[in-house]
Amino acid sequence: MNVVDAGRVPVIVMGQGPTALGILRALTMAGIPAYVACPPGDLTTRSRWYRPVPGAPWDGRPGPSAEEALRAMPLERAVVIAGADDAAMWLSNLPPDLKERFRVSTASGAIQALLQDKADFARHLDNLDIPHPLTFHLGSLDEVEAVPMEMLERVFIKPVNSQRFSDVVGVKGVWVRTRDELRDTWARLHAQGFSLMAQEYIPGPATEHFFVDGFRDARGTYPGLFTRQRMRMSPPDFGNSSCSCSVPLARMEEAVGHVRVLLDSVGYRGIFSAEFKRDPRDGQFKIIEVNTRAWTYVEFAARHGVNVCEMAWQDALGERVFMGSRSYPPDKLCVDLYHDLSSVGRTSKHDIGSVFRLAMQWARADLHVFRLSDPRPALHVLRSLLLKRIARTRDAALVAREGSSA
Repeated sequence: MNVVDAGRVPVIVMGQGPTALGILRALTMAGIPAYVACPPGDLTTRSRWYRPVPGAPWDGRPGPSAEEALRAMPLERAVVIAGADDAAMWLSNLPPDLKERFRVSTASGAIQALLQDKADFARHLDNLDIPHPLTFHLGSLDEVEAVPMEMLERVFIKPVNSQRFSDVVGVKGVWVRTRDELRDTWARLHAQGFSLMAQEYIPGPATEHFFVDGFRDARGTYPGLFTRQRMRMSPPDFGNSSCSCSVPLARMEEAVGHVRVLLDSVGYRGIFSAEFKRDPRDGQFKIIEVNTRAWTYVEFAARHGVNVCEMAWQDALGERVFMGSRSYPPDKLCVDLYHDLSSVGRTSKHDIGSVFRLAMQWARADLHVFRLSDPRPALHVLRSLLLKRIARTRDAALVAREGSSA
């Protein structure tokens, strides 16, 4: 890690968990001073480089209280980088009196809304002729009945707004096997106020998922591009990557081309991460979604020469954005060990190979949270997991004793 230059314009990291920690570490690699706005006790607060935002306490959530915190902050200037969709959207609409002091490299609210709203996103992809899964908006019962269930192999319901749905329901999507299930599931979730859509599930294992991560600057160029392949995921259906592998850009030309066409079409600016799944039925890379902010594995890219957080800082200040590596090392692994253990536990031995091979993978991989130079976040996670395990064991013993005494 580079030594932080305290004379440079600082960054305020808005976020929490591994994403905020990754942003903080990427900025530290570039020697950029950073403060973090996150909930008390968050994983990021355990980092050796963590500094709370100066002034009044702020948990990193957007809204009126965040505006008040920024106005009262004793900083002449700062750049703000978001680690969540709602934060990125909020930053695009800062009041005029805050925009001059707190710079951002981000797309407009209208552009972000188009990319975040899954229904509008699908319609825009149709207009650009970019391959994507068959998608059906479910705004009414008539639209539910119009979904051609008999033509689709597997179907799931997903939200228009992923972040709120995941927070409330606890999953990213819900499987539906029949028209009756589609109708009943839609009615239940629609009654909870969710805007919904049905989507065809593209077959194939986790390894058919690919990501184009990067940065598009204010001039419309792409100084940062980093591509990776998902090796394992947890949970297995609608989960997140638990093991990723870097892929040469030359192997991802088709997907990178789709991303360029999409982002150029709307004049996007800022950090992005686009997810694809390669369809084994026709071999096409089909785009699933685009995140309009820093992604969970942002530190992984930075460690291999594509530091999009540094690029966002340069772009927000109107400086020249330096080109990231176009020849980063391929076949580098990044493992979220906790979730990868869960993923491995759900996978047959035939699929994952020997325990020895897995151990060798973990030994040579970048670990998602753990760093020898910054061990306390990982120790915090380990302590939390041990306490949960102890609590579950204690509760199970109490239930067993009560059952035997009844």
